[in-house]
Amino acid sequence: MPEYKVVRRFKETKHDGHVYEVGDIYPAEGKKATKARLEELSTKKNKYEQIFIEEVAPKDKE
Repeated sequence: MPEYKVVRRFKETKHDGHVYEVGDIYPAEGKKATKARLEELSTKKNKYEQIFIEEVAPKDKE
């Protein structure tokens, strides 16, 4: 599964109320995210019309 970085602060209101700060990894350790939730947060297809997370490029493996 790709890794995502938070680019805009938000509160996970649909589940546990976790607050994600800019630079955090999404989802938090021990949490799972659905495809629909990832799309909602990584595009402007949400009620705020803002992007909240971006996919992190995988690090080169040696």
